[in-house]
Amino acid sequence: MFSAGNWVQDWSEQRVLVTGGAGFIGSALVWALNRCDCQNIVIVDFPPTGRKTRNLDPLRFRDYLAPDALLAKSASGWLREFNYIFHMGACSSTTETDVSYLRRNNYEYTKTLALAALASGTRFVYASSAATYGDGTNGMEDSGYENLERLKPLNPYGESKHAFDLYASKAGWLAQIVGLKYFNVFGPNEGHKGDMRSVIHKSYEQVRENGTIRLFRSHRPEFADGEQKRDFIYIKDAVAMTLHLARNRSAVGLFNIGSSVAHSWNELALSVFSAMQVPPRIEYVDIPEPIRARYQYFTVANIAKLRQTGYSSPVTPLRDAVYDYVRAYLMPDRGLGNE
Repeated sequence: MFSAGNWVQDWSEQRVLVTGGAGFIGSALVWALNRCDCQNIVIVDFPPTGRKTRNLDPLRFRDYLAPDALLAKSASGWLREFNYIFHMGACSSTTETDVSYLRRNNYEYTKTLALAALASGTRFVYASSAATYGDGTNGMEDSGYENLERLKPLNPYGESKHAFDLYASKAGWLAQIVGLKYFNVFGPNEGHKGDMRSVIHKSYEQVRENGTIRLFRSHRPEFADGEQKRDFIYIKDAVAMTLHLARNRSAVGLFNIGSSVAHSWNELALSVFSAMQVPPRIEYVDIPEPIRARYQYFTVANIAKLRQTGYSSPVTPLRDAVYDYVRAYLMPDRGLGNE
């Protein structure tokens, strides 16, 4: 199970700003900061509704701002009030096709905020994505930034994230800030994400409804149905890694945030059935045509660079992480902070 040893840092004296703080990774980060005795937190996000409101209910923070209000304040040097900025806010939909919208939200906004943070001397940690690696043909390494130019994301979301990584590299910012390439993160507080929820969350609901989990059929002969593989990382591990890198001032540049193990969708489904104590029954369906050509068949994070910074905590095994998620959060229908 998740090790309490991940929560050893004292953040009680730190002043922290978290964008996207009502969302999945953002609210989990606030939860983690609260566990490290930090409450002097300003959350930046759009007014929360529905399940997003539930993400915030048990959390402790000082203030809440709209994204436009943050930009107005940052221009005046207001960011000097903070020791850390965690920029987790973005459009995270991998099926979004409005390129202008993605550029404004995931590139221009990040660039403006990063520049203001650098001018203020505030530690800046931002969410990139493993989607920047595309199909993995050009590697999934977080070192050697000369390789960034060769990466070819498979969708506009990945392109928008990659655009800022490239800009930050060329501007020399990666020698001062931290960019986190999150792989397939899953866990509590993702219920508001609709179709962008993890397959674990969707599978849990499918089993409750009809006892069957639907997985994508393979459309490539080298992969059997359900044997497409991804690097799945539990949200508790992801935020522990994030806080570690933030506090380690010598850690700069891009870092993979993953488990370093690739698991198949079949393995994932069997873990859900096991946690729910239900006999396994899997149905395979075609990958929808609009995303078929851009579908990732294999991802795995090399986290050697993260380990070299001194992060020594073990990553929660997939089966244990799924069990914790299902039994402690999905079955009782609760989020982080309501344990």
